[in-house]
Amino acid sequence: MQRKASRTAILSWTLFDWAAQPFSTIITTFVFAPYFASALTNTPAEGQSLWGYATAAAGLLTALSAPLLGAIADATGHRKPWILAFSIPFVIASWMLWYAAPGTPYAVPIALLAFGIGTLSIEFATVFNNAMMPALVPANRIGRLSGNGWAVGYAGGLVSLVIVLGFLAANPDTGKTLLGMEPLFGLDNSTREGDRITGPFSALWYCLFVLPLFLFTPDLPKSSKLIPAISTGLDKLWNGLKDLRTNKQLATFLVAHMAYKDGLVALVTFGGIYAAGQLGWAPIQVGVFGILLTIIGTVGAVLGGYLDDHFGAKSILLGALVLLMIGGCGLVSIDSKTIFFFVEIAPSPGSALFSTVPEQLFLAFGGLIGLAAGPLQASSRTLLIKLSPPDQISQSFGLMALSGKATSFLAPLSVGLITMVTNSQSAGISVILTFFIVGGLLLLKTKPD
Repeated sequence: MQRKASRTAILSWTLFDWAAQPFSTIITTFVFAPYFASALTNTPAEGQSLWGYATAAAGLLTALSAPLLGAIADATGHRKPWILAFSIPFVIASWMLWYAAPGTPYAVPIALLAFGIGTLSIEFATVFNNAMMPALVPANRIGRLSGNGWAVGYAGGLVSLVIVLGFLAANPDTGKTLLGMEPLFGLDNSTREGDRITGPFSALWYCLFVLPLFLFTPDLPKSSKLIPAISTGLDKLWNGLKDLRTNKQLATFLVAHMAYKDGLVALVTFGGIYAAGQLGWAPIQVGVFGILLTIIGTVGAVLGGYLDDHFGAKSILLGALVLLMIGGCGLVSIDSKTIFFFVEIAPSPGSALFSTVPEQLFLAFGGLIGLAAGPLQASSRTLLIKLSPPDQISQSFGLMALSGKATSFLAPLSVGLITMVTNSQSAGISVILTFFIVGGLLLLKTKPD
């Protein structure tokens, strides 16, 4: 019988997701990224383009390195020294975002370099954190452990976003936070310290909540030296890819997953930047939008799991992609004065939050995206199990992780290039819909039954 880790050890492992999530929520998407596009660059379109290039570069390096690092994790045995090694540059890079102040020399390069290094570091640390799961619980409980970690991470992002918006980041116009108070610690609104504090905040949050992992979660002993582990890892990766020739259904699904996962990541990454540029939203509005999407996404994940059992994973995935395409088309059809591309809307005299028709429609279409995001990821795991040979589930999940990263640079790069060529945020975001269409067409070819 497989020995299980203690509850304290498992909870400590789960806190890694809680520790890492603020970087994704408040830096990559809802607070720092919109600040970068609206305050550090000449135009929001330029900011979106540059952020796209940085995201693409980090995604490409992750795609080239993460599969091999995962194989090394399996071969070397121990994981925590690797997590520590990548945690150090992550914390430093997060802290460096504080120095990307408006009007200061090299603010844009500092922001992009720190963001890229931080993204790479936390992705690599996550590879080794994920590799710890089989040693913590029996095989029949790994899914639950993974799901609990994902849920805890979602909650961590939500809590960190509420803290930043409620107590630290102020509206540039009013100087007040979402709770109507002055920012804590005397943060200066004129230099956007409330937005820049997201970097040090994420660094301190990570240091505090990742500590239990190092203290209480057991690690496997070292089982191989680095050079032999690299050779073993490359052999396993190559053999796994060759096996796809005999399972066309699985291969088709993995390519489909590659396409629509890239599109989803890009849509989430650029959502805040797009709203800041097209609707003129300050960090407060973008942050509240993020809170709403997080809540709706949780509901969507629960509902999608229920529907998956009744209608099948393939049907849920196709339905989720349809919702994403409707939501995406809706978003790109809206700016501060226009809805549905050409219907002009008179300016609203109201000053309440989300008081205009374009803003309200933006929330509605964004809600569709949030509703679909959870089921898209959850049902992807279900469909993978149905298409995989029973004795190759672990290998198949490894290939699924590879397919989610192999072209993770392509959608952000496409957004950056199209935005630069057209000087239009709408045109840049529109290219994401192509990834959903390709993923959906490939999914239609799979036959899980």
